[in-house]
Amino acid sequence: MAEIAAEEVPAAVLGDFNVIPEDKDVWSPPAMAGDALMQPESRDAYARLLGDGWTDAIDTLNPRGGVWTFWDYQAGAWQRDHGFRIDHALLSPELADRLAAAGVDKPYRGREKASDHAPIWVELRA
Repeated sequence: MAEIAAEEVPAAVLGDFNVIPEDKDVWSPPAMAGDALMQPESRDAYARLLGDGWTDAIDTLNPRGGVWTFWDYQAGAWQRDHGFRIDHALLSPELADRLAAAGVDKPYRGREKASDHAPIWVELRA
């Protein structure tokens, strides 16, 4: 991502980063406290990306959290909405000011044989 940022062009990096950035990004912080997704090292690495100038599109538009992108197949996590946010859309400084909307296609996760991740999306102004 440093190479992309060095180009100083509009860029977006989307995908599964395998990190829950903050407690607001998980249904129950105590339930996930021991998971690698929430360890200080994982969170610090993600925070460094933001410190390098990348904008978290979903978090920017949902500052209170409560937006999940992943629900485990076990223990009825989907049915109980016990999810967390590990899929992210990061925008370069050259693109961040064009952010119009961002979100998660949560209903897709409810489909038969769906992935445990729901698709994320970003809408940009021209």
